[in-house]
Amino acid sequence: MDSFDWKILAALQADGRLTNQEIGNDIGLSASQCSRRRAALEEAGVIEGYSARLDSKAIGLDVLAFVHINLNSHDSKSLRAFQRIVESNDAIQEAHAVSGDADYMLKVVAETLEELADFVSETLLASDTISHVQSYIVLKKMKQTSSLPTKRRPVDV
Repeated sequence: MDSFDWKILAALQADGRLTNQEIGNDIGLSASQCSRRRAALEEAGVIEGYSARLDSKAIGLDVLAFVHINLNSHDSKSLRAFQRIVESNDAIQEAHAVSGDADYMLKVVAETLEELADFVSETLLASDTISHVQSYIVLKKMKQTSSLPTKRRPVDV
């Protein structure tokens, strides 16, 4: 990847609806050059896809929590069972295996604290796979972004 590719990525992260002409005008490429580079970035998997960002509060999801999970066992059966829980619940926005006191950290959204409590007790704690759950309710978002840093040195794609 060269500096033009990084500029294309930065532009698309800022506004995924930009046309190749608009990006090209901003970074000094023709629309066709920008289109070829964009297609190559998509083909290489650097650009995973395009989507709309929604405001969680605007659609009634007022509660955000981070939930630390510990499993009873780390055998393949337990890991598959936990993976099924993660994949089958839309309330779970992110799931990460982590180091430290927890095995996993989940980012969970809910309409109300009661809904979150029900999810924790009826889904997470009801699972034989999970031994411990600790929830952290977000009181105030200080920063939220899905954009990755694009000021990097060129790499091969």
